[in-house]
Formats: sequence, C-alpha cells, structure tokens
Amino acid sequence: MTRKVTIRDLAEAAGVSVTTVSQILNGKGERFSLDTRRRVHQLQEEMGYVPDFNARNLIMKSAQTIGVLVPNLGNPFFSMFIRGVQETSRERHFIPLIFGANHDEKLESYYLEELIKRAVDGLIIASASITGEAIDNILKKNGIPYLLIDQNGGPSLDRVQINDAQGGQLAADHLLALGHQRIVVLMPDQPTQNLQIRVAGFKRRLAEHHVELAESAVIHSPMTKLGGYQATTAVMAQHPTAVFAINDETALGLMRGLHEQGVRVPQDISVLGYDDIDLDEYVVPKLTTIHQPVVTMGQQATGLLINRIKDQRQAAQLVDLPVNLQERESTAPLK
Repeated sequence: MTRKVTIRDLAEAAGVSVTTVSQILNGKGERFSLDTRRRVHQLQEEMGYVPDFNARNLIMKSAQTIGVLVPNLGNPFFSMFIRGVQETSRERHFIPLIFGANHDEKLESYYLEELIKRAVDGLIIASASITGEAIDNILKKNGIPYLLIDQNGGPSLDRVQINDAQGGQLAADHLLALGHQRIVVLMPDQPTQNLQIRVAGFKRRLAEHHVELAESAVIHSPMTKLGGYQATTAVMAQHPTAVFAINDETALGLMRGLHEQGVRVPQDISVLGYDDIDLDEYVVPKLTTIHQPVVTMGQQATGLLINRIKDQRQAAQLVDLPVNLQERESTAPLK
C-alpha cells in the first residue's frame, strides 16, 4: 500500500528541519532564504505532500472551518446564498461545511451538534425553526460565534439585514401602478420575522392607497414550488387580478398551476415574486420580482462571521443591503 508523504519526508528531501518546512508552509518562513523557500515549495509539489490538517489545527488552535446550515439545498435561493459563502470563505482561507436539513428539526439539531463536535470555528444558520433555547443551550454554552440569516431578527449579535419593509412597499407600488386592487398574497402560515415585515410593508402601502387586503386574500402555502402549485385553486377562488407571492419558488409553482387551468399570465392575472433567483429568467413568462442581493448576503454573512471568530470582543456588526424591483413579463396593466 502506498504510504502518505509526511512532513519529515519533505524536510529530508529539502535538507532542512521539520520546523523549517512547517514555518515555510504556514507562511511564516520570511527569515529563511528565498532559495530555501522555493526548494521546499517545489519539492512539496513534486512529492505531492499535503499538510496534516489535524496536526495544523493543534498548532493553530483553529480548524479554519465554518458550518453552514440551510433548510433546503435544492432551493435556488440557498444555492445562490451558498455561492456567496464559498467565495468569501476561500478569500479568507476558511472551509465551509454545508448541510441542508430539508425542513426537518431533528435533522437540523443533529447537524448542529455534529458540527460543534467537529470544532467548527463558527456557524451560519439560515433556518426558520432554530429556537432561542437551542442557541442558548448549544451555541452560547460552547462559546461558538454564530450568525442567523434570512430572519431579520433573533438573538444574533451580528446581522446582515435586508430592507424587507421597503421590499413589500415596492411590490405594492408596482401592482398599484398597474391598476390592480383585487390582490392575493401567498405566504406560509408561520412566517419568520423578515416575512412578517415584508407583508406588513405591502399591506401598509395598499392601505395608503385605500386598498384593503381582506383576510381571505391571504392564502397560506409552503414556500416551495409545490406549495405554490397546490395553492392554485385557492388563489383562483378569490378571483384576483394579481398575486404577490412571498418568494419566487412559490410564484413559479403557482404559474405552473395557472397554466394547467388555462389561466394566462399576465393577460388574465399578474404574478409578482420576491428574491430574484436564477430561474426567473428561464420561465415563460419571465418572472417579475423584488430583487434582493442573495449572493452578496452570503458573502457579507461569511465576512462578518470570520471577523467575529477572529475577535469575539468587537462591537456588533450590521450590514444593510438594498432591494429593488426587477420588472419582467409576468405582470401587466389591468385590462
């Protein structure tokens, strides 16, 4: 069986001590000659030496890893968010360990505990079901820095904040400008704080224009394509001229359901989403939506968490990110 190349093998080949090789490979070899450093790096490549990460952790007292827990890896919103996490992690020389809990609270708790057992340096949690009790009992007691995402609230010291109130207002402004007053809202029955703020902004702007959103016009469905699809009949029972879906996944599922019932978008009904995921430009018609910078959210969240890992005593960090209307083809003036 092939034996793994060790740091001792590399040191012997280079004619230097193990300590010298270790310092050079860890970026602390400035006191050695340029020729020595070049020789060590060249031999590392030729011999295929990969540093022992566990040994490095003992020396550095850091695994240089962050745990990322999201509800659903298949959701394009979280795929885009993770892309941002990966970009900043690489720039800051950290490795993200990413898990999707499939909206399963037991699985979520399992991953959370396993990440802590594996001594991750910090956690990014994008979950509607994480409880304050879990944070107190698991994260705070273990002194692990963490950051909550996509909730605009909770006990997270550092925050990446999206202006959801403005997002809801922009959605209302767009539909009102097109002449719509008979509007349905699609949202989950237990919305997180950021979704509550979003819908409150939407309702407030309608009220300012003397348009009342009846209780029956708020239809509850899971925030998935299937949830939007299954809500089609309930939506049509309200006879709306426009629908504001709380996220794009729900909007896309609804559009499929409307198509199957022979309802044309936007000729018969306008559909407006929220998030601006990649799929929006690849459906027919292209989805009009409220854009939030999802990749940037991942980048900023990772940057704030790594800052906190490096200095847990620093002041609270807050990043505000803007939203804007992305007008495409799924909304049209009321006939």
